[in-house]
Amino acid sequence: MLKSGRVSWSGEAVKPRPLTHGLLDALPGIRYGFFTREGGVSSGIYKSLNCGVGSKDDKGFVFKNRARATRALGVQHEKLATPYQVHGTEAFTVEAVWEVGKGPKADAVVTNRPGIAVGVGTADCGPILFADSAARVVAAAHAGWRGALAGILESTIVAMETLGAERERIVAVLGPTISKANYEVGPELIAAFDKADAANNRFFRPSQREGHAMFDLPGFIVARLLASGVLAADIRHCTYADEERFFSYRRATHRGEVDYGRLLAAIALE
Repeated sequence: MLKSGRVSWSGEAVKPRPLTHGLLDALPGIRYGFFTREGGVSSGIYKSLNCGVGSKDDKGFVFKNRARATRALGVQHEKLATPYQVHGTEAFTVEAVWEVGKGPKADAVVTNRPGIAVGVGTADCGPILFADSAARVVAAAHAGWRGALAGILESTIVAMETLGAERERIVAVLGPTISKANYEVGPELIAAFDKADAANNRFFRPSQREGHAMFDLPGFIVARLLASGVLAADIRHCTYADEERFFSYRRATHRGEVDYGRLLAAIALE
């Protein structure tokens, strides 16, 4: 069952109420959520639950927002581990949590340590939460087109297997991501996908601009996950289209805004 929280900009105290999905809800012993803009303390273009340490928002507000999110998960705020994301393929195994903003350069974090929440920040790219509840291994990955094409999803699964997970038991859910309807890309990106595999053309349809296309990033991510042998699903929310609930890098760019907030997706073992 898909659940979502009520969003309010009126200033009253609203708790973060993350989106969830039935595939992960069915697993015992985990806590997780795909957080929206709801329930934070930031203002302006960052309103309200901006969890992006790399944003230009007041760091005190960002830290409060992250603490609110971890509290909603039932995890101590100092137990949230998020990496320094670089659109690469590194999946980092977390044994102990680092200082906020001092994380490793990686695009996935994996752990088998109870009480540690592993998470990623996104604002159009795909946040994917993974779990093998039998092996007690969880992970969070950040996948834009570059990382997804290069293999960040597969790297995450291999890192989970190193800790004892089995891909036949792994469940992966893709959170809010920019949809094909709002993601126009240029010929260089199209060429990169075609060079990797001509079958990738099924994820593109021509746009109104010559040489450009609308790219189905969520469809590509889920297809890669399924091809890897894990059970996968898309939560089916577009970050660009729903300004009330989601931050969007592309929407902010189109408007000429100076920066944008980041959404948090996180998962932990009880």
